Amino acid sequence: MQKIQPETVTPYFKEIFTLQETQLVDRYKRHLNYLRISITDRCNLRCIYCNPPLPSRKLRHKDVLRYEEILRIARLSVSLGINKIRITGGEPLARKGCCDFLEHLAAIEGLKDISLTTNGVLLKQDIGRIASAGIKRLNISLDTLNPLKYEQITGNDVFKQVWEGIQLALEKGFDPIKINVVVINGINDEELTELAALSFKYPFHIRFIELMPIGKTFARYADPLLVPEIKNKIQVLGELIPVQRNQNDGPAMRYKFNGAMGEIGFISPVSKHFCKACNRLRLTADGHILSCLLSDICEDIKTPLRRGLLDHDLKTVFLKAVEQKPLAHPETLTPLAQPGQMVSIGG
Repeated sequence: MQKIQPETVTPYFKEIFTLQETQLVDRYKRHLNYLRISITDRCNLRCIYCNPPLPSRKLRHKDVLRYEEILRIARLSVSLGINKIRITGGEPLARKGCCDFLEHLAAIEGLKDISLTTNGVLLKQDIGRIASAGIKRLNISLDTLNPLKYEQITGNDVFKQVWEGIQLALEKGFDPIKINVVVINGINDEELTELAALSFKYPFHIRFIELMPIGKTFARYADPLLVPEIKNKIQVLGELIPVQRNQNDGPAMRYKFNGAMGEIGFISPVSKHFCKACNRLRLTADGHILSCLLSDICEDIKTPLRRGLLDHDLKTVFLKAVEQKPLAHPETLTPLAQPGQMVSIGG
């Protein structure tokens, strides 16, 4: 990632910092209230679109933010108006102590929404701790219902383990349980109706996600299936009825089949990007604040934190990141111009 050199905050943001300390508002008047926190760049799967089996350099232990550091940053972000946090990775449950960390995070006053994104491999063994920590919302990656294809996509034969974890999460009362399906043309596109049909049997939110142009292997899947085509495939199951959005909704366009227990969602970062309504920042595992998923411009908050800077000074790092947030990511991105593999960013 490209690090921005230290510089003074512009007068516009000094004014915001002085007069509106409880808000993060960018130069395009977007109110940023959502922080995605990656707690590790390690993952126990090797998904072909996220963490492919290519030579890559993993973070050293000393370069990863400690839990107490992440909690301090989270508290600072809440004081600036962040009220929604999602924990991601890598695979967050692969990091030792994750459940204890979640319990401390959930205790931060002012957070209205805390959720966890996981591949589900360790969900079965950790589900009780996750629930007791106060987490109610789960996003679980599941791109196929075919065990052999699951191994092809992820590099691991653990479909049964993941499915059992999802079932246990349902029994424990997690709501909503969102099943994230990255649509890969030529690999899982023929079972989209089967995946969508899960919404009739379970109260799951099945979310179909266009393959994003990130990572060195994207060229291999350079003909992504887009939302209009995905809709056409699954509408054989019935009419897709729009669901009214609420203020905590993310970028998914929400629908429901008549008589279904669950929902269908579509996320279209390629065909119809949602940059103009983007309300999020990202904290990487190595302590950088990233204002756009498809940009390598970031702010280093770990270095000033470890140098002992006061909270007021650390808050200016957020303001600098907000100031750099672009109106939109480039319309086209070549595989060689990517900021990194998805596993290292946090999704």
